[in-house]
Amino acid sequence: MNAQLLAILAGGLVGFGLWALVGVLVPTAPRLADALDLLDGRLASAPGTRGTGVDRIGGWVRWRLRRPVTADTLRRLRMAGRSVDRHYAYKVLCAFAGLLVPPLLGLGLVLSGITGFEVPAAIGLVAALVGFFLPDIVLRRSEREVNADATEALLTYFDLVTLERLANQSGSQALRSAAAVSDVTVFATIRDALERARLEQRAPYTELHRLGVELELPALVDAADVMSLDEAGAALSDALRARVRELRDAHLTEARIAAASVSERMALFMVIPSLVFGLFFLVPPILRLVGG
Repeated sequence: MNAQLLAILAGGLVGFGLWALVGVLVPTAPRLADALDLLDGRLASAPGTRGTGVDRIGGWVRWRLRRPVTADTLRRLRMAGRSVDRHYAYKVLCAFAGLLVPPLLGLGLVLSGITGFEVPAAIGLVAALVGFFLPDIVLRRSEREVNADATEALLTYFDLVTLERLANQSGSQALRSAAAVSDVTVFATIRDALERARLEQRAPYTELHRLGVELELPALVDAADVMSLDEAGAALSDALRARVRELRDAHLTEARIAAASVSERMALFMVIPSLVFGLFFLVPPILRLVGG
């Protein structure tokens, strides 16, 4: 290991130590928005109060970085059923993997004298930076699939609510009984919203409408609006079944459009072998024309 690499590593360690020392000694005042979100339950508390394993590591890193989590990221994490601490734990693990894997893979090249240790170390730093943001990219790219799964779960939930209503249960009782059937993310989120509305002594339909707007689930907003007619004494079974039928048709239409787009993209890969096969017959005459 040459002197230049030692100097780079020493400088990196000194810089990291100074950054950690400043983060520990300098007091920081929490933002008012974060304090209100903490009281409202929409923001996790300091690490060490709850969470185990990798969640505790992710909470410690998030608390030290003090980076605010955007509303879109929080919404995607809630839809995916993943906590913020678990998300930061994935970011740390991916960053460490990106930092360690290239130097380990390049160790053979270094020992054989093909290249120095500087190139694998530089690649490792770049890979660590990419790995830190990789969970955000994966979470953003999987948003459409997660929303589709959530819509299918909501349609099943509305069918269960309709069955509960046909069993002569009230609107609020039907919502709670249907939400207790499954432990998937959408059902658990609805269950928490209904429990919050019960503790606050508010109508559950307003809370479900707010939840649908917050999670950007139009199906939940529409169903909440239909269920709110229960306060006016309207018959909900037929109206809810009609609205669920419309939502299911719209969801099937979107699924067909997505499948058609995938089929169109696959057609390109089906044409490529035909083009390559045709070039075997076209290249020799073209070469003779060009040579003549």
